[in-house]
Amino acid sequence: MAGFWFSLLGLLPLSQALSLPPLIPKIQGVTTPLIQPLYDLIPALPIFQAPLPPLDSPAFTPSNIKPKKIGYYWVGAGDKEHADFLATYSLDDDTFGELIYVTDVPTSGNDPHHLGVSSDGKTIVGGGLLSLLKLQDTAFYFDVSDPYRPSFKKSNRAVLSSIADEIRAKPDGGFFITYMGSALGTSPGRLVETDADFNIIHEWPEDVEGTLNILGEQFSPHGISIDWKNNYILTSDFVIPLSILKPSTGVVRANTLRLWDLKTRTILNTITIPNGSGIQDVKFIPGNPEGAAIAATVGSGQIWIVYPGRKDSNGKQGVAELLFDLGDEARANNPIASYTDLTQDGKFLYITLTAANHVAALDISDLNNVKRLDDPNENHPIQSPHYIKVTPDQKHIVVTDYFVQTGEIGIVNVPADFKAQYIDINDDGSISFNRSIDFAKEFENRGGGKPHSAVVFDLTDPEDPKYY
Repeated sequence: MAGFWFSLLGLLPLSQALSLPPLIPKIQGVTTPLIQPLYDLIPALPIFQAPLPPLDSPAFTPSNIKPKKIGYYWVGAGDKEHADFLATYSLDDDTFGELIYVTDVPTSGNDPHHLGVSSDGKTIVGGGLLSLLKLQDTAFYFDVSDPYRPSFKKSNRAVLSSIADEIRAKPDGGFFITYMGSALGTSPGRLVETDADFNIIHEWPEDVEGTLNILGEQFSPHGISIDWKNNYILTSDFVIPLSILKPSTGVVRANTLRLWDLKTRTILNTITIPNGSGIQDVKFIPGNPEGAAIAATVGSGQIWIVYPGRKDSNGKQGVAELLFDLGDEARANNPIASYTDLTQDGKFLYITLTAANHVAALDISDLNNVKRLDDPNENHPIQSPHYIKVTPDQKHIVVTDYFVQTGEIGIVNVPADFKAQYIDINDDGSISFNRSIDFAKEFENRGGGKPHSAVVFDLTDPEDPKYY
């Protein structure tokens, strides 16, 4: 009954998502001659932007190579006038960095954000961080059943929430997606769930207690991790999205994680990390006997460990303890982002320190004796590293050197070199910089390319393909 009343607040039932075309349709020869002049005429607006369709995309020549290792990058057009797109690249040694295909979405200016792949490896979904500003759909789905020729499938948007962030696939099809903001980009956001056909079916929480929880304390979920065996979801609260846009008195960061019961999709506890100053990411440690997770705080430059099964002083499940302090280097230069990934054996943890232009590496095989494997004083050949993934073969990490640039309408404009790094993992877990793909150069005809995230396919073993 409560779910019914809360759905009325959104004017539509929670099982029904929106998907609306651009207010100005793209009709060849009719509206297309007007699009570029309108982009030139209409200035940057406070918050909402002119809902213009994209310019016609530049031609490109697809490649016919069929590498075993494929990188899919979710990319924004640098001029925010051409369509945003999924770029398919070879990650094989002999053809590394060769562009295979470009798949456009029907909108521009979304500021492509995180990317995820379905459990069967046939669908990729990418979220739009700033899609809301042009009144556009916020989630974009691609058919990758032919891995070398992805096609755009559909897009949609939630009713109560916006600002799509992290993505986790459901084993039986569909996704969980964190939406960091409300429908207007404020708090609270929601945890959005889709069915196997990628229709939005829920925006959690829906119960009264959970709704009061997220209304009572900032709920801006960015990171998400799921322990299917032990029946837990962890989400991490980062920032109120609207606070990064003008007029703003400063970015409003959160210090909390939410521990959920997976089966009921209800919040069990709000876990506070003192002086967390934005908790962008949380991930369960593979193989940990207690089902522990790690959470990276941004402002305080720390790694915390979360034990969902332990009880706090109030008898509620979920306890967080400081695991490792990344030092003054991580806290210098107004840290704005920090994102992580782990090897599948649970031994090594990698952290991008965006403001420090650095990637940290930790040996966490012994949680009582964490070892740092990188030199925090070393200058890494990157600028503003952000999204990071360990490749399925566990031999490399993929890092994209772009976080967020809001331009004249916002207060967050992080420098970037717009490269996708391909970094080697050494036998001892340390890293060596190897190769990169230059999106600014590759997509000059779109005002450059801004790659925010990636999915990697490894088809080396046809009987056991891996998608991550």
